Amino acid sequence: MVEKLIEYLLYEFEHQIRNGVYGLTQRELSYNSNRIEGSTLTKKQTAFLFETGALTSDGEIIRAKDIEEMTGHFAMFNEMLKTYNEPLTEDLIKRYHFQLKSGVFEDKLNGYPIGAYKNRSNIVGDIQTASPNEVENRMRVLLAFYHEKREVDIVDLALFHAEYEKIHPFADGNGRTGRIILYKECLKNKILPFIIHDSNKVEYYYALNKAQNENDFDSLVFLFKKEQDRYHDEIKSFIEGE
Repeated sequence: MVEKLIEYLLYEFEHQIRNGVYGLTQRELSYNSNRIEGSTLTKKQTAFLFETGALTSDGEIIRAKDIEEMTGHFAMFNEMLKTYNEPLTEDLIKRYHFQLKSGVFEDKLNGYPIGAYKNRSNIVGDIQTASPNEVENRMRVLLAFYHEKREVDIVDLALFHAEYEKIHPFADGNGRTGRIILYKECLKNKILPFIIHDSNKVEYYYALNKAQNENDFDSLVFLFKKEQDRYHDEIKSFIEGE
């Protein structure tokens, strides 16, 4: 099924067909990944923005940053599709971050590096993230360890994701780049991809914390597999003609 998914995604992306599995994935992944990080855009607004490049507010206040980051996520997903079969490298991850953040005015105003590692320390809950001068070395170690795997499975993806989020290499956008990496590496390794849904945000953060603090990855792997089943149900009619 993964081979057919890739075929459909690439064809629909190339021909800008937005009512199939490509459009569904763009909307669902961008909406949920941004929503996890605090975006206020609704599913309907996300879909309208993706399909028309515009929004109607109906008198409600819409934050410019939410729009900029949503359109940036659309661009990052497209960049991921162009490069899904390439080896995962620091430069490629930085390219994803650039696509996500290059149009976000607030980040530029705050002096956040775009498409480059963070230049100031950041904090995530009770996790001690890497300091700016540690990031490059820790990312190289993580990628070297990851590339030692002859075959990558969903457990390996859980290990990588937990460490990547613990390093927290960018000033902002770490969760979204981390989750696009998961989708990319699923495609590359012929693993059914998945989308972490905002409705599972609490479970996701709990599982990440357990992996990072206790070296227990069972909850994170369980969530990934649960989200695989959900994504399969969402796309099977497009892929299998059911």
